[in-house]
Amino acid sequence: MTAYVTFYPLGNADSTLLELANKQLLLIDYGNQRNPDDPYDKRCDLAKELRAALRKAGQTHFRVVCFTHLDDDHCQRMGEFFWLQHSTAYQGGDRVEIDEMWVPACALTETNLDGDARLIRQEARHRLWEKKGIRIFSRADRLKTWMASQGMDFESRKHLFVDAGELVPGFAKDGPEAVEFFVHSPFAWRQDETVVVDRNGDSIVFQAVFADADKETYALFGSDVDYSVLTEIVNITRRYGNDGRLRWDLLKLFHHCSYLSLGPDRGVTETEAVPAVKWLFETQGRNRCTIVSPSKPIPLAGTPEDDSTQPPHRQAANHHRRIVREKLGTFTVTMEQNANPPKPLRYEIDRYGIALALAAPSVATAATSKPARQG
Repeated sequence: MTAYVTFYPLGNADSTLLELANKQLLLIDYGNQRNPDDPYDKRCDLAKELRAALRKAGQTHFRVVCFTHLDDDHCQRMGEFFWLQHSTAYQGGDRVEIDEMWVPACALTETNLDGDARLIRQEARHRLWEKKGIRIFSRADRLKTWMASQGMDFESRKHLFVDAGELVPGFAKDGPEAVEFFVHSPFAWRQDETVVVDRNGDSIVFQAVFADADKETYALFGSDVDYSVLTEIVNITRRYGNDGRLRWDLLKLFHHCSYLSLGPDRGVTETEAVPAVKWLFETQGRNRCTIVSPSKPIPLAGTPEDDSTQPPHRQAANHHRRIVREKLGTFTVTMEQNANPPKPLRYEIDRYGIALALAAPSVATAATSKPARQG
């Protein structure tokens, strides 16, 4: 039962599509930041690509859309694309429906929002009120007081919450979807101690385990978390003896190849990872692993981009290149391909592992590449 994972070239923005074994589609983030009025903008038309993917899979809606957090680069222009239940202003036409929305708890409670972030909050609140079509990533008890203030009964809705250390209900390795999702973040206790919402620190992080026959393939999706949150994730996971929950064959790189996802200091040539993150990369990445950086091209030494505080960072990329080189794997940047403009990166996952399957899934006549399997 073959699954696919597609990464879209969106600059420093995120959107990843999972096509499960039963053809259902799960979308992680929707950062459509391409400027349609700029003919030189090489970022893909995300709406067009996703509509093509829906047609190819024979689907008319998404089984899940996960918004890992509410920064623009993860949700921009979602209000133009999706059918939203909370307002008729976002219904009709060719909008695409969402069976189940995944959000971190702070997406419900954050105030002073506007634009697409506010739309996600309002849609999530509506679905929670209706008691369906929503999964909230946090310990349910954390929102008990807030729910009471909104006139919501807690007991009838607590089953909609998924805490760190749990599997997301509705998916199983031995089910038709042939995948399970293990939640690593957000930590409810961490949010209890946070006065101001830290979107990156409180964003959704999970491991996906794909099954085909007796083969399992592991993927980590880490949003924009930094090294301190990754350290917490590693330490807690290892404390409970769950090292396998941080195993990976495929890694969607954290925060667009920022050095801050490795450690506090950028370094001169290569960023040095703090001990827990070093273990995550050097020990948990398996032979022939793949790292995909959803980012702009890696800057060259001495260029103005190389001095920027914004990712991607050359020193972090050098760390990742070394890791995959030692493991006979690959490091790929979504905006740094031979194609001009860059094409979506589509990986095939089956009993033989993971391999780059199709560089341009919207082009029906493209040939399928079968390099050495990874995992």
